[in-house]
Amino acid sequence: MNDTSTAHAAAPSSTPQRLNFEFRGQGMEYFKIWIVNILLTVVTLGIYSAWATVRNNRYFYSNLYLDNINFRYLAEPIAILKGRLIAMAAFIIYGITSQAAPTIYLGLTVALIFAIPYFLNQALSFERRMTAYNNIQFRFKATYGEAFMAVMVWPIIGVLSIGILYPLAFLKINQYVVKNSAYGTSNFDFKATYGDYGIIFLTMIGVGLVIGLPIGLIAKFVPTLSIITPVLMIATYIGILLYFIVQTSNLFFNSLSLKEHTFKSNATIGTLGKVVLINALLTLVTFGLYLPAAKVRMTKYWCSCIVMDTVEPLDNFVAAEKENVTALGEEIGQVFDFA
Repeated sequence: MNDTSTAHAAAPSSTPQRLNFEFRGQGMEYFKIWIVNILLTVVTLGIYSAWATVRNNRYFYSNLYLDNINFRYLAEPIAILKGRLIAMAAFIIYGITSQAAPTIYLGLTVALIFAIPYFLNQALSFERRMTAYNNIQFRFKATYGEAFMAVMVWPIIGVLSIGILYPLAFLKINQYVVKNSAYGTSNFDFKATYGDYGIIFLTMIGVGLVIGLPIGLIAKFVPTLSIITPVLMIATYIGILLYFIVQTSNLFFNSLSLKEHTFKSNATIGTLGKVVLINALLTLVTFGLYLPAAKVRMTKYWCSCIVMDTVEPLDNFVAAEKENVTALGEEIGQVFDFA
């Protein structure tokens, strides 16, 4: 009888426990880090930028909590600086060859294009490995072929299909990122479908036509009202963009899972629009000084929208074996503008 009771007590609860994400950073607190980072980066002619990156990331990661446990950013500035210097040297050489040796430059350009999937894999691997929660690091492991299909082939297919297959290209990119990511030894999964993304894209097109056509007719047949048509068009564009961001974000998290654990997102166009409007106005009137607080406000909003439903304690995960991952891939990606 006692053994049975013990076994029942040790078994994980079948009722999901809802865990909230929470960001505890403050705008003024981050502003101090932000302004010091800018000043020191300028004074050191960019050398301090590696330390600035680490300070920024550590602030945001350490203030992001799940179940009252914060995330951690593990990268060291020296590792990032080394990768950044190598990437900058490669970029300078690449620029020089454009004038000195056009043929070599063309060859390097082709090689660089085909290297994009490799560097993207390296960048994502470094980013995940440098992120930890509850003393367990995340990881990312994808093949070159998977990256090549996701970021090169599928987007081109989407364009060649006149946009018909672009929702599928969007799905493939998200599947590539999610299904190759892991927390310790446990891989994430992604259950969204082509149809899910297709509905979002079709709705955007439908709304654009329903609202855009009348606005165009007003501008054409009622000249006295044509002065307001640009405002209406901008408002429509912003509304469609907010709809896209909200719907794709909600779909992403609602389709995301980690073993038996699932995620939920309840962002809305109205609340996100309010955050964007406040951030834009305050950034404008402060001549950009509100930017750090705007980033904090936006991070707080998204964290308040996302929850995780768990069926067992998160500390049951087993840490994956350590891998030797460098910062070089991420830095080259940033320098050449594709990561």
